[in-house]
Formats: sequence, C-alpha cells, structure tokens
Amino acid sequence: MNARRRAPANGAGGTEERVLDWPGDPESLTPEAVDFEAVAHVLANTCRRSGRLSRFHSLAAHAVTMSEAIEDLGGDVREAALHALLFDASVAWLGPDAAPSRRRTDKSRRLGARVDRVLREAAGLDTEPAPEQDELLRFIARMADAAEARDVPGAGGSGTAVHFPPLDRKIRLLDPARAARLWFERFCALKGPPVPQESGEEDNAAAGETPEKAPGSPLAGGTRDAA
Repeated sequence: MNARRRAPANGAGGTEERVLDWPGDPESLTPEAVDFEAVAHVLANTCRRSGRLSRFHSLAAHAVTMSEAIEDLGGDVREAALHALLFDASVAWLGPDAAPSRRRTDKSRRLGARVDRVLREAAGLDTEPAPEQDELLRFIARMADAAEARDVPGAGGSGTAVHFPPLDRKIRLLDPARAARLWFERFCALKGPPVPQESGEEDNAAAGETPEKAPGSPLAGGTRDAA
C-alpha cells in the first residue's frame, strides 16, 4: 500500500504529491525498491522497547542520536554514522521484535540479515561494518541505551541502575513527523555513492537519479537538537 505526501510544487506555488512506497515483503526486497523516506516514517512511528515506555520515543529518533554521537567523535566516520542510522532499519520490514538488540528466531535473523544487506547496498555501503566499526556501533548502542534509561520516562525500569556510561547528550523526545524528517535529512547527508555493479549487470541507476541533498543537512548543523 502506498501513501501520498504533499510537497511544494516547482514554481507553481501549489503542491504536488509524492507516492511513498511502504516496506513490504522482505523476501523480495531489492535495493531499487527501497524508499528511504518511507522507511523514515515507519521508524518514526515505531516506539523503542516495543512501546514499554511512559513516553513515546521512536526508533528514528534513537537512530539519529546514535549517528550523531558517532559523528561527534570526529575523523572519517561517515560510513559508521550511516551504519548507525540504519541500525534498526530492518524493523520497517520485520516488525519491532526483529530489532538487532532483541532475541530473534532463526527465520527473523535470516530475514534481518537479508534486509540489512539490501539496505546497505541501497545506501551505498557495499560491505558489512568493518570490525572496528562494528565494535564502535555496539559501544555507542549501549551508551545510547544508558542515556535513554536516564532520560526517557519508564526506560530505566523501577530502581534500575545504569551500568554503562551514558552519552553526554540528553535524549529528546520528538514527535513522529519531526523524527522522520530528521532521520531522512541525515540519511541524505550521509548517503554514499551507488555501489558499482559488476560488468554485464544492468545498471539500475542509469536513469540519472542522484541522492537528493536535503536542506538543513545535519552535517551543516541542522539537527544538533535532534535527540
């Protein structure tokens, strides 16, 4: 099922509609079929911890927090920051129980790994995170979890102590529309070039489409208050 999002029309002062392709069957997913703006909306409307919170805190807002925390480290961290943004993105196809941080069945692990591979290719990441990136992602994820337990009502449980150093930044609760916008803007800013295809394969990017550089890019300071 598709949904239509109204966007400013070029030069007419009116609006035009852009159809969002919602995530569907994970078994048949291809890189060309991924609509990252639709993914942003699904993640922004999906609550962390399967909704076991006193206040709504979305997967999209959490991903932006992790991605920005990695960028704050400085250096050549674009790929790691993009991996962090996509950390829970397979949930858009498989549901909250398929989040990497949760215990999963063999089938959900298989499908999750497949969706993750397709998403990385669609985002211009041609490999899994390097070992040092993977270690950094796990470390930042635990720090973000600890910050969430500190800042989000209900996330810490009753009398639960934080046993891992939290992020310095405060977790801010965002409404779904804002979380989706910030996630998608950050994705557009971090997305790498298309993955080169092997000789003989049809180049599905030959239509001349290039990733849109969203205004207010977080790399230009546009989302420092995101989460």
